[in-house]
Amino acid sequence: MAIATTAREEKIYAPGAWHFVALLAGNAALAFGPLLVRLSDTGPVAAGFWRLLLPLPLFVALAWREGLFARLDRRVALLVLGAGVFFACDLASWHIGIERTKLANATLFGNSGSLILMVWGIVALRRWPRAGEALAMLCAVAGALILMGRSLEISERTFAGDLFCLLAGLFYACYLIPAQRAREALRQWSVLALVCAAGSPILLGTAIAMGEPVWPGPAGFAPLIGLALCSQVIGQGLLVFSLKHFPPLIVGMALLTQPALAALIGWVAFREGLGWPDVAGMALVGGALVLSRVQTRRREGRRAA
Repeated sequence: MAIATTAREEKIYAPGAWHFVALLAGNAALAFGPLLVRLSDTGPVAAGFWRLLLPLPLFVALAWREGLFARLDRRVALLVLGAGVFFACDLASWHIGIERTKLANATLFGNSGSLILMVWGIVALRRWPRAGEALAMLCAVAGALILMGRSLEISERTFAGDLFCLLAGLFYACYLIPAQRAREALRQWSVLALVCAAGSPILLGTAIAMGEPVWPGPAGFAPLIGLALCSQVIGQGLLVFSLKHFPPLIVGMALLTQPALAALIGWVAFREGLGWPDVAGMALVGGALVLSRVQTRRREGRRAA
């Protein structure tokens, strides 16, 4: 591996405090996704279709104001449309898994792509992690495992759902990597508009082929609108906005905040137990992000000097 980071990477990855806030807030909004999928009474894949379709007019209008077609070329278009296909596969697999396993399992396995992103981040940097980066990675992984370890249940009853969620984690990493590259040329609403345009027909076709109910029943559109707003407009909006400003290594660590937030949601909404090991896990995940922020500030200081 090469010893130094390229000049291009040094120029791109210079996040400010608001970029960290956006990254964390986006993951916080995404942590509510499994609950909203459960509350909807469409099929799980159909819920993913509505998640992408409902905000699409808003994304197209915002992308138009950003000058989408003035910036778009064939290479970038193929890149972001490919990201949309992987995102559709992620949502289909994850939503099917949510219906077949515990929410805790779905959150943990659905974010397994964070580990892939961390490995990809090391490859993209073309060097081994520095001491601070390695410590942050260990803290993030250890914290997530502690948080979910006590509630993780692998049984014959949940095994199929767990596999679907693991597959979703793989697809999610395959979505984020090209989406991050597309953000170098396009602004966030343009990326989201193309992702939704590519992914929603795939999800609709899959839902119909599986015989799922697509139109909502007695629960109405409220859970689906909540899913679209919370997970797609706010969650993915903030996440895609922040992608341009962070290497995959830090994005992968940030994704591990979702199990921590899922534990808090379970404690507040369902009175699920929250003991000292859970608090320790949250502290480790939070400490990992603080360490990554310190490492970023040090690199900025060295460049300024």
